[in-house]
Amino acid sequence: MESAATFIDEKIKELGDWRGETLSRMRKLIHQADPEIVEELKWVKPKSPGTPVFSHDGIVCTGETYKNAVKLTFAKGAFLKDPAHLFNSSLDGNVRRAIDIHEGEEVDASAFTALVREAVALNSSSKKPAKKAKS
Repeated sequence: MESAATFIDEKIKELGDWRGETLSRMRKLIHQADPEIVEELKWVKPKSPGTPVFSHDGIVCTGETYKNAVKLTFAKGAFLKDPAHLFNSSLDGNVRRAIDIHEGEEVDASAFTALVREAVALNSSSKKPAKKAKS
């Protein structure tokens, strides 16, 4: 099976339009925000090639492409401060929040990288410490 990075590279090339350019730009911002981000491919099924996932101590966000949007879904978005109001989709869920980017739209790069860093910090802080053995 190909690596997640190769899959994402091919997906961007295959799209060949604004969606590929947008996914590529957002991917670069994710890596700028946290150079230790790991690219993964999750939820691979016979009829689905899988979903690109950006992780660090857990899922930070997914990067999906649809006909009219590139969707970046933050796994714990409901717990993140979003002063720039980047989240514009999946707002009624208890945990996830998403950013839908449509053709011609730009996302505030500094606000987005701040959101990614906050998501990584939340993942890192919520790692449960090992339980102490009873004496």
